[in-house]
Amino acid sequence: MAQDTCLVSVVSLTNNQIKFLCFLLVSALSWHNSEPARILGVFAFPGRSHWMMIDAILNELLDRGHEVTCIANYPLSRRHENYTEIRIAPIYDFWKESVKVDSIYELTDISIHRMLVDFLYSLGLETTEHAFKRENVRHFLRNDKSRFDLILAEQFYQESFLMLAHKYRAPVVTVGTFGFAQYMGPLMGMMNMWSHVPHEFLPFTDRMSFWQRMYNSATSAYELLLRSFYYMPRQEAMALEHFDHLKGPLPKVADLERQVSVMLLNSYAPLTSTRAKVPGLIQVGGLHIKEPKPLPTDLQKFLDEAHEGAVYFSLGTNLRSADMPKDKLSAILAVFRSMKQRIVWKYEDESIQNLPSNVMIKSWLPQSDILAHPNVKVFITHGGLLGTQEGVHRAVPMLGIPIYCDQHLNMNKAVLGGYAVKLYFPNVTECSFRWALSELLHKPEYKTNMDRVSAVFRDRPMSSLEESAYWIEYVIRHKGAPQLRSAGLDLPWVSFALLDVVGVVLAALLVLVWVIRKIILVMCAKSALKKKVE
Repeated sequence: MAQDTCLVSVVSLTNNQIKFLCFLLVSALSWHNSEPARILGVFAFPGRSHWMMIDAILNELLDRGHEVTCIANYPLSRRHENYTEIRIAPIYDFWKESVKVDSIYELTDISIHRMLVDFLYSLGLETTEHAFKRENVRHFLRNDKSRFDLILAEQFYQESFLMLAHKYRAPVVTVGTFGFAQYMGPLMGMMNMWSHVPHEFLPFTDRMSFWQRMYNSATSAYELLLRSFYYMPRQEAMALEHFDHLKGPLPKVADLERQVSVMLLNSYAPLTSTRAKVPGLIQVGGLHIKEPKPLPTDLQKFLDEAHEGAVYFSLGTNLRSADMPKDKLSAILAVFRSMKQRIVWKYEDESIQNLPSNVMIKSWLPQSDILAHPNVKVFITHGGLLGTQEGVHRAVPMLGIPIYCDQHLNMNKAVLGGYAVKLYFPNVTECSFRWALSELLHKPEYKTNMDRVSAVFRDRPMSSLEESAYWIEYVIRHKGAPQLRSAGLDLPWVSFALLDVVGVVLAALLVLVWVIRKIILVMCAKSALKKKVE
């Protein structure tokens, strides 16, 4: 009886201990959670693919109890009582209004200068101006008297909106939906190593030849100069115009972007070139990828019955397969018609004639969910960042047909990793397209390499979405993150690049050479005089 009583006491004590330990554990795991904060988001660029990443972050912040007000082009993927929307409407059609080419496919051969000036800078300035001129946005900027604990903004050619940090005296976290860009390093106090970090628009890898390093250095330096003396003055002028109601003097936008606390970059190893980085550059690539959802019934049946395997084909949200030149379309359809595999194709004109029986087309498709289907063996892609991440996460070998911007770099990295084949779009023919698909379908090494790379990409200490939320809340808790800021940002660029030190050393060497020369000349003169006297 005594033993039973003792046992009951021990069990009772153990239960209490367990409850106490559980309390301590929960407290330990949640100690760093921020109090509910008021966050102002501004995402003026009308890119549907960019919004996928932003939408995931906003939903995570709402789930954590924060109150979010957002200036954006697209609605949040769900309703939430803590979400206030300031919609930019109508959405600016930058492909029609800003891009100075007849067809997007022409961007394959566009120069870096035109890519920056006629494409990216143009669409950045015009989409920002469009957002500023919406009456609801204008009313909010001029009349809102709220308090915000954080400004959350996209790091993609919308810099004049950083003036909101000055208005609300709030720290800033930016979301680099584009991944690493060369100009970001200096903004965070870091020198880019052009010897092994290729410019995002060049078709190089981190293993460059001497001439590639020369070209990469020249291109990267040219972009920094163009951004400083051509693009940023225009963003500065826009900020002065649309924030003229604030008491002056207003800070420079260039200074505001150097005060950004954290950049959340849409990149992650091994899909990006390994490089040095400062603490405020956080890689969170792939945060938009969720657990696969059930497919629509017709699509599920089509893929389930693909006993020889299936191919998924999509050129993303901006490139339309329906706008492809007719010779390319005919070549691709001829290859598909001869294949045993089934093809699911994001094709925007569902009235296309003479479609092979093994091809299903739809104007919109749940890409990530399709790639998760076990019968999908190859992913034909333009090499966009989000799609590339989805292909790697789902471990599907890729046929890349890059067109512009970072797509070439993304696919070069994939080819170097041995999990993709790349075709240059002007060289796409029935022969080359058939060869590329045959390589991926029948050579197992592509799948083996993809499985290895996928395992690395998914191996993280915490999910990228949780990490994003952690750093956003970190900046909120500490009212900024000056402790992450490099002191190099306070140096003039001459000192930052050590050009003043190099200049002093060169000057000292020149003085030393001059002194040695003078000594030698004096000695020679004395020797000549001595010989003359003798």
